[in-house]
Order: sequence, then structure tokens, then C-alpha cells
Amino acid sequence: MTKEQWEDLLKVIRGEIPPKPVTGFIIDSPWIPGWAGISTLQYYASETVWYAANKKAVETFPDVIFLPGFWSEFGMCTEPSAFGAKLVWNADNLPHAGKVIRDISGAGSLSVPNPKTDGLLPFIIQRLVNYQKILQESGHEVKFAIIRGPLNIASFLLGTTELMTGLMMDPGNSHQLLETITRFSIDWIAYQKEMFPSIEGILLLDDIVGFIGEAECKEYAVPYIKRIFNSLDSKINFFHNDAQGLISAPYLKEMGVDLFNFSFEHSLKEIRDLAGDEVALIGNLPPRDVLAAGTPAQVDEETRKMVREFGDKKRMVWSCGGGMPPGVPTENIRAFKKAVDEAVPEL
Repeated sequence: MTKEQWEDLLKVIRGEIPPKPVTGFIIDSPWIPGWAGISTLQYYASETVWYAANKKAVETFPDVIFLPGFWSEFGMCTEPSAFGAKLVWNADNLPHAGKVIRDISGAGSLSVPNPKTDGLLPFIIQRLVNYQKILQESGHEVKFAIIRGPLNIASFLLGTTELMTGLMMDPGNSHQLLETITRFSIDWIAYQKEMFPSIEGILLLDDIVGFIGEAECKEYAVPYIKRIFNSLDSKINFFHNDAQGLISAPYLKEMGVDLFNFSFEHSLKEIRDLAGDEVALIGNLPPRDVLAAGTPAQVDEETRKMVREFGDKKRMVWSCGGGMPPGVPTENIRAFKKAVDEAVPEL
């Protein structure tokens, strides 16, 4: 991410209206390899391929902010690998992390991983270290520490069904599991900051928050996510949850969230009313059915409709409702950007 792009995000967070509308997308391995004409496995296995693909994206769309920017990642395997999960790789699909414990009663068997030595985490750091000078010479910096959310990580270590059952039936072990994950998360963020002092933000991604009820959200999501966001003197706390977001939206400010990416199934107005005026939003065009599957004309029409229906420029990053999905073509991103640039000034 460039200094100018970071400053644009800060302006949005502060409630300022930038001279031009800010457009941004979360991009990572679900979209980049296919768009760049490489396999998913190539993207993970070669740091030169990874760099070239990300460089191509930022150069093709210089006026779009790609978040978090040159993301060093191995899909959902990143954090589970530190806990010893078995990792299954495929040439053209996302990798999968196997379970580490059989049921919630095994929470006590897990120790807090060391992010400096365990799993894939050293490789994530080293990739960025190897390219740090090149990134800086091209005007980019590492600005976000990145972590999957505690419930998301727990669902991989235990299984989603088993986690949901545990939250309802065994609060003690559920809290123990989330405590271990949270301590690891804070350590991992601190290590990223140690290695890259340019980091000034946190990106936390947790779709499982959208699978639980209000009582469970208050007990199992809010306090742990709040601790993670508060672990760093961050200028932007960016929360991604593109599952159901209505339950968590009223608690975003309490969790310390500055920027919220959510499901396209919720309107911008709906989330604004629940989250309040102080939380910036990033969304929320349907990612698969419009941005990926639509024609440029359809993207243009639906984007202008989205802008008109929301009717507000303040604390808004225009995007899709979630991360960039597979199959989004170049012309559709350009159609989206053009529509935003023309429609927003008319509000």
C-alpha cells in the first residue's frame, strides 16, 4: 500500500470527504492467481510469482486500494499451521487445514504457538522481508498486521459444528480455547509489528462471528476481538465478516472497529444504522453474482444503484460485500471504479 492510499483510508476513518471517492477491495489467493493466469499452488510456492501477481494487480488498477496490500498468506492454513494442523494442498483450489482436537474437551491440550518459529508463520514473514526493499522502492509499505479472528481459527482447529456445540454446551473449555488463540493472536500481531515498524493497522477476519446469536457474540466474540484490536496502538482496526453481520454490527465500536467489511445481503443503510456513524464501511456490491458473473454494463448499473440507495459519502470505501471472489475480470473492476467515480459526486 502506498503512503497516499494509507492517507486516503485515514481520511475516511476520520470522517473527512476525500476529493475523489475511495475504492478498495480485499484481494488474496481466491482471486489473484486466476486473474493473473497462474495456479493457486504456484502462487503459494513461489515468492517471485506471488510478487509478480500482486505487482500486476496494483499496476493495472493504480487508483484502487488493494487491501491489505501485498498480502503474504497461505489461505486459511496460515494460523492453524502454527497449532500443528495437517495441511492439504491442491493445484487450483484453496488449501485446507485439518482439525487439531477432536472435541471441545481437548482445548486444554493446546499450547500457545510461537509465531517466530511455528508453522508457516516464519515463511510469511520471510517473504515480506525478502521483498521489503523492492516494495519500498516502488512506493509501498507493509501497513497492516493480519490475523484470522479467534472464532475463525477455533473452527479450523476443532470443526465448525463442534465449535458451535462447544459454545453452547461447554463454556469453560470454549473460553479456554479462545483464550489460547487470543494470546497467540496478540503475539503474532506483535511479531509482525516488530519485523515491520511501518505497520499501523490491524486486519482481523472472522466469518464465524456471523454464525452465532447475540448472547454468544457478547460472550465469545466481543471481548476477545476487543483484546486483539487493543493489543496494538493501531490507527485503523479493520474487521471483515461477510457472513451475517446484523448481530455483531451494534458492537463494532465496543470491539474497537474503525472499518467494517460485511455481507452484500445487508444494505449499507442497514449496517450504518446498527453500527453508528463513527464506523467506516467498506462494501457492498454482490461479489459473485454481480462483480464476478455480471457484464460491465450490469456492474455499472448495480454500482450506481448501490451508491444512490445509500446516498452518503461519509466514512465510505466503495467495494464489494466481502473479499474479491474468484473470476472477477479486469473490465468489471474498471466498470465498478468508473461508476463510483461518476455516481458519488452526484450525491
